[in-house]
Amino acid sequence: MDIPRTYPFPPILTLILLSFVVVVVLRQVQLLQFTTIAGSKHGHSVPLDRLRMKLSGQNQLHAIANSGELRRNKFSHRTATRKVGKLEQTLAAARASMRNAASESEGERSNLTVATTVHDGGDRNYVPAGAIYRNARLFHRSYLEMEKIFKVYVYPDGELPIAHDGPCKDIYSIEGRFLHEMEHGAGRFRTNDPNAAHVYFLPFSVTWMVKYLYTPLSYNVTPLKHFVSDYVKVISTRHPFWNRTHGADHFMLACHDWAPHASQGNHFLYNTSIRVMCNANTSEGFNPRKDVSLPEIHLYGGEVSPKLLSPQSNNITRRYLAFFSGGLHGPIRPILLHHWKNQDGDIRVFEYLPKDLDYYSFMLNSKFCLCPSGHEVASPRIVEAIYAECVPVILSKYYVLPFSDVLQWEAFSVQVDVSDIPRLKDILSAISEDEYRKLKEGVKAVRKHFTLNRPSKRFDVFHMILHSIWLRRLNIELR
Repeated sequence: MDIPRTYPFPPILTLILLSFVVVVVLRQVQLLQFTTIAGSKHGHSVPLDRLRMKLSGQNQLHAIANSGELRRNKFSHRTATRKVGKLEQTLAAARASMRNAASESEGERSNLTVATTVHDGGDRNYVPAGAIYRNARLFHRSYLEMEKIFKVYVYPDGELPIAHDGPCKDIYSIEGRFLHEMEHGAGRFRTNDPNAAHVYFLPFSVTWMVKYLYTPLSYNVTPLKHFVSDYVKVISTRHPFWNRTHGADHFMLACHDWAPHASQGNHFLYNTSIRVMCNANTSEGFNPRKDVSLPEIHLYGGEVSPKLLSPQSNNITRRYLAFFSGGLHGPIRPILLHHWKNQDGDIRVFEYLPKDLDYYSFMLNSKFCLCPSGHEVASPRIVEAIYAECVPVILSKYYVLPFSDVLQWEAFSVQVDVSDIPRLKDILSAISEDEYRKLKEGVKAVRKHFTLNRPSKRFDVFHMILHSIWLRRLNIELR
């Protein structure tokens, strides 16, 4: 006897349910696109439809499929698990090697092997040494371990102009130069296999967000937060890596003053991820244990001034004790100008330099270069002073100086408390000639680490930024 079939749902109800599922799926696909940013209808220099930043990614999806992306099946999961285990083993070995270097006494110092694979034009034989380093031997061992194993995956998601591009000229040039080197440089640290990566790079530019999404004079940073929120939503939906660690092994890089505000677009990006920023202000949420201080390098026209390429020899006496020229930005500069503008022939302080005087000539003829914070803590004058072999005088509050895990800033700069600005001449005059000579030698030695090269070279600023990210990934402080 045939047993009559029973259906859990009538046919018409089944059709309705299937239609509902299709609608939900299509809606989820639509969510993989950046939404129109509220309040961004005015003040753009490109049409708004070019800024919707669609991430449905016809070209990105097949690129990801070809790169060994995790697939939702058991075989892929087992493969990914094995690769994660192997990555952790290599990191554990690197940590052990660094501990050995840290524990070696000076008498037991071994001859460290320089990495065999280096960038063309790099200094193959450079070995860190001297007072500019907190622990030169440990830094060197860490750097060699980084060269040996460190891999960065750059997310392919996002489109121009805001993703995969950035400024390479003027005050925020480090942002674009790093992006360009990471994506188009020699590529020894970049991997196309996300399963082989130690860290994941979110390649958006906060400077270009401000240029294209911000309404001038509105002081409304909400569009920046929306962009970051949507970007993280896309990569966390499309890729498994963000959710695996809540973004702890991901990093963003930005030099614009509003980078901290933009990073607030995602809670985990702000609190968990590695934020590489020029605005390294501890009073505004910068956490030096996980975040990285990015040096601000001002490139007029995209290049360092020829006057700073070859500073004068040590035998030439510098005419001025100290120099500063700059506008009344922020809380510190008004104090400096109040006490020293047109007050002393040895400390030359200008609000704006007269047109018949040359800014770099003053730096090259001054023993100390005053580097006060402006609206934000970072100052491009610090790197300019290093290029000019003029000892930087740091006048700032809450600023975490770049690469301070590795570099001992006391060996090549002077830090003066803001409350001591009225005593500035007494403080600088009290530095003996022998002490000044050592400081200047330190400035000359550290220049290597603040130099932008094309292509990048070992130990230059690009590699120092990567090394700072490497340390956060290791969670080891070089002290």
